Amino acid sequence: MAKAAASADDEIFALRLDRSANDLWPMLDKLYGSHPDYTTFRTSLEKALRKAWAARPADLKRLDLRRDLEPDWFQRSDMAGYVFYIDRFAGTLKGVLDKLDYLEDLGISYVHLMPCLKPRPGDSDGGYSVMDYRQINPAYGTMAEFEEVATALRARGISLCIDLVLNHTAKEHAWAKKAAKGDARYQDYYLMFDSPDQPDAYARSLVEVFPEHAPGNFTHYPDFGKWVWTTFNEHQWDLNWANPKVFLEIVEVMLFLANRGVDVLRLDAVAFMWKRLGTRCQSEPEVHMILQALRACSRIAAPAVIHLEEAIVGPAEMLPYLGRGVHDGKEGNLAYHNSLMVQFWSSLATRNTGLMTHVLGTHFPETLRNATYATYIRCHDDIGWAVTDEDAAQIGLSGPGHRAFLSDFYEGIFPGTFARGALFQSNPATGDKRISGSFASLAGLEQAVSEGDEAAEGLAVQRILMGHALIGAFGGIPLIYMGDELASLNDYGYRDVPDHAHDSRWLHRPRMDWYLAAERHHGIGPAARVFAGTKHILARRKANPALHAQNGTRILDVGDSGLFAFARLAPTGAVVCLFNFTENWRPVAADWLRAQGALALHDLLSDHPVGVTDGQIWLPPYARAWIA
Repeated sequence: MAKAAASADDEIFALRLDRSANDLWPMLDKLYGSHPDYTTFRTSLEKALRKAWAARPADLKRLDLRRDLEPDWFQRSDMAGYVFYIDRFAGTLKGVLDKLDYLEDLGISYVHLMPCLKPRPGDSDGGYSVMDYRQINPAYGTMAEFEEVATALRARGISLCIDLVLNHTAKEHAWAKKAAKGDARYQDYYLMFDSPDQPDAYARSLVEVFPEHAPGNFTHYPDFGKWVWTTFNEHQWDLNWANPKVFLEIVEVMLFLANRGVDVLRLDAVAFMWKRLGTRCQSEPEVHMILQALRACSRIAAPAVIHLEEAIVGPAEMLPYLGRGVHDGKEGNLAYHNSLMVQFWSSLATRNTGLMTHVLGTHFPETLRNATYATYIRCHDDIGWAVTDEDAAQIGLSGPGHRAFLSDFYEGIFPGTFARGALFQSNPATGDKRISGSFASLAGLEQAVSEGDEAAEGLAVQRILMGHALIGAFGGIPLIYMGDELASLNDYGYRDVPDHAHDSRWLHRPRMDWYLAAERHHGIGPAARVFAGTKHILARRKANPALHAQNGTRILDVGDSGLFAFARLAPTGAVVCLFNFTENWRPVAADWLRAQGALALHDLLSDHPVGVTDGQIWLPPYARAWIA
């Protein structure tokens, strides 16, 4: 019997290898075909894929089969995500097991555990400076406990996402330690130079990611006589992806994690993986070859696993991460819709959706193949105002002027603002600034509560719920950042933590308030109202398959700059989604809605007919409606 099972496994592997061969080998031929070790590398890679498949647990192999038969599983309307730091949500991995009822109550089917692999001690860039890909941060637990959490989530139908940092490792990683000791094999795992000449040549066209606390892109280490490429921080050494041994190492790590029960690999900092002199060294063509090849490796040895590619860039640069040209349908399964997030905040501040309608309607296709967006309003990171001068000019704005306005508005220093945030970074060369702050504080709740203004508090709650309704309907997997469902405010205590005080992003990374969570079904304050509203939004999303991500999203011009509209193009008929970005009631002509295909005038979000008065429907302040 065991022999027959092994034979069947071998046949399945061979079929999957054959299925993905054209997605894998041509990419690797282009990347590494001229490398002297290429033949050996190909043999080693296939061996690693076979070994990972042979080691894959039986229940995960069954999940592989199920998802092969249901390849749209991650695009369905029942997908809703929740993102959290383990320690701030539950203390430890064991603690997460005690909180699964809460996630299920909210309607969550996808959980992203923020960086949980073993980081360097001290400042670790929030966990993204990893010193061991095969161990869990000991502050959270063990790999065995991680597998226990993965199994428990899977039993409840919740998919598990974790971060895998691809651009760099911590300088304390075993590879880096060997490199620092002079091991030539491992020095070639990184980008190291014997003199400053090449770093200086590259630096002429590079941008600085963290100009304030980590200026420059290279670090000199006199003790071993090398200049090392360090894009993000001195303690994060960039990997040399031109070396096929790095590709092989990462594939082995990727499949090791897949076999521990990971469903979604969030591939971090992917834009920076390939370096080319005279460029920004971001989103080079080879990056997309690498990412297509990595996805092919997952489809061969762990096809239940999908890839989320973290590239927070403009639309033209972001869309290729979901596959364009030769990579169409073959690269990332998910990518963050950063532009949707930026345009939400822009329209909220200006009460004008003209830029939002232009950007989302001009730069994004109605449909994607084998891929979709991760939609969000807030995350663990800062907000960078990714508004180009060209897009701003299209609607009569100054790009620099609008970006400066948004920074001042959400820092809380613009006259009349409702927001309270904090400056994260400022680039003196460009004048651009980035902003930290929780969803609720940026949406006006903190200021309203501090001033005892009940009317303003109500408006802030409606802004939060409008944002969650927007990402719930737009197309993709909506991601709720921990605490946003309870209207958590900024946490200024980060200033008293030495490892956090220099980084204002900890402002919007508060510890979970389990007292508020316990009162979520009983209280009448903002936390209870936002939780109930968010839970309702996710439940109505789940109940409406028309919101499946394969159904196109067409941006509409409703003729009122205070409103944003799009149609979800379901085979059963269009769903027209409307959002009022102002504090005023706004009319929409019923005939206009019918002309867009919303013939029944039934709001799927409230599950009630839409009232029509003198041929108009009226939207209250910060209203949201999904009209079929």
